[in-house]
Amino acid sequence: MSANNTGPGHYKDKPIQPWDFIVSNNLGYLEGNVVKYISRWREKGGVDDLRKAKHYSEKLIEVETGEQPPTTVNDAAMRAQRATWDARTKADK
Repeated sequence: MSANNTGPGHYKDKPIQPWDFIVSNNLGYLEGNVVKYISRWREKGGVDDLRKAKHYSEKLIEVETGEQPPTTVNDAAMRAQRATWDARTKADK
């Protein structure tokens, strides 16, 4: 486990760092992002982070089952939301 966390403040107060949990449990990319967004939603991204976690969960379901998740918004709105998430993800780095 990481004894010295020099990352962003929204992770500093966690007793177990999300990346330590992800690595220790051998989680993949999609699962790891679910853990990341769920663990920080209150301190950082609010409901947007919950939506991101849902997005990664839906993709994992799609990969595992071969089924497309049901859509609740039209394609143009989904593309716009993904672009916003991508921009925020770049800002996180």
